[in-house]
Order: sequence, then structure tokens, then C-alpha cells
Amino acid sequence: MHQAAIDWAADHLSSPLRSVEPLAGGMTSTMLALTTLDGEEAVLRLITREPWRRHGADLARRERAAMVTLAAGPVPAPRSLALDADGSTTGVSAHLMTRVPGRPTDEVDEGTVDQMAALLGTIHQHRPPEPFRPFQSWAWEAKWVVPPWTRHPQAWRAAFSILAGPAPSFRPTFLHRDYGHRNLLWTGGLVTGVVDWVETSTGPVWLDAAHAATNLVVGHDASWARAFLTAYAALTDEPLADYWLVMDAVGFLPPPGQEPMFADPAALARLDDWVARIVG
Repeated sequence: MHQAAIDWAADHLSSPLRSVEPLAGGMTSTMLALTTLDGEEAVLRLITREPWRRHGADLARRERAAMVTLAAGPVPAPRSLALDADGSTTGVSAHLMTRVPGRPTDEVDEGTVDQMAALLGTIHQHRPPEPFRPFQSWAWEAKWVVPPWTRHPQAWRAAFSILAGPAPSFRPTFLHRDYGHRNLLWTGGLVTGVVDWVETSTGPVWLDAAHAATNLVVGHDASWARAFLTAYAALTDEPLADYWLVMDAVGFLPPPGQEPMFADPAALARLDDWVARIVG
């Protein structure tokens, strides 16, 4: 149960712990909800899962830096409370933060995508004192292999050809870099929390929007992805380049020899059709 990390976190809270509960989600980490005897609520991130664990110190430091720079602004991000980036006390990279209100939801409607777009616009308006690292593409060249489950092999080949060409110019902007409905918390139909800032970067606004759109495709339907992109386009003067949509969609392919990150055949089919649409 990572007792050394829990004891470390408790030392940074206002009173002894009353409860420790696992939180669902978290592809990179073990996430624990901590509640003290006086009612203080916090979340402890422990970066326990490979391949992220080997980069855990950088991920944890980046998340803390993002929360520090966002602390006085309008984005409802958690506040950082303590950091043991190299795990010298906790045994694994650890970040303690406040618990923001709300719960994740898998329900999507017009109000959902409008709020997602508006909040992403707010995030992109943030100007940190120092820029974060340049964005990293998750569509590595090693992934440029036509997937065996596709009905549109030529579309994937076209996508790989697009990525082999030059990237469009863009205005460097503060990015969440893993923005999507799964990293938003909702209360009464309103977004009350944006979590998971370990990939915060500097890059093109449309890459953040593309990632949210691909997640909507995979989790729901392409119509919601298109509605989200339309809503976001009304909030930015940066022209949409399909290159970023392609980059994000290809990033969902697994590295050679590995299974897809999701196994639902319907979700894979939606991703397949999405790629055919954006390269067509």
C-alpha cells in the first residue's frame, strides 16, 4: 500500500489521516485519495507504472510546476502541496496535491463539449513566467505501421505520409498536452477540476484540441469530436491544420509488438473511420 509514501504525505497535511482510498483511472500512476481527521482532502500521485516510472522525476516536477504557475489563475487545477520527485523518501516519484471537487463523467452532450472548448481556451490564454518544454509527438515513426484491424489501410498510409512532411508553423502556447474529457471533473454539470498535468508543454493549440477530439472519437462518437473542434475554433485565431489531428490520431497506435491501448473493437473502428475522414 506504499506505506512510506503515505506516511510522507501525512507529514504535509494538517492532521492525522482518517482514510486512504484508491482513485480510479491514472494510466501512469497509482492515485490515492487522502482524508485527514479534520476533513482536509488531498490526492497522492505515485508514478508506479512503466514506462512512465523511469521518467517519474521529470513528470512529477513538471506537474508541480504547472500547478504552481496556474495557482492564481482561473483554471480549476489542484494546488501542489509537496513533492518527492526522485522518491528518496517515498520509494517512487511522488506528488501530493489538493483534491479538487467533482467527478469524471462519460456522459457527453452539447453543453459538455462547449464547456470543454471554453476551458481549453482559458488554459491556452495562460502565460507562464518561463515556457514549459517543447511538446513531444506521441506518433513516433516506429508506430507508422498499418494496423491489422483497419478497414482503411490507404488512409493510414496517407496519415504517415503527412507526418513525414514538415509540420505547419504555429504560435508556441501553454498546453495541458493530455486534455480530454477523462481528465476533467464535473460538479452539477460544470467543470470544477482539471487534473493530470504531467505532460504540460509548449506547442500548437490545435494539438491540445486534437487530443481532446480523438478521445471523444474513441470514447463516444466522431460527431462530438467535430462539435468540440467547431466550438474551439470559434475561440481561437489559430487556423486548424489537419496535421495536428493526424499526429494525435496516429499517436493512439501501439508501438510495434504491443497491443492497442484499448481493445474495444467499436472504439478501434471509430478511430479507423476518424483517420479516414481527416486525411480524406
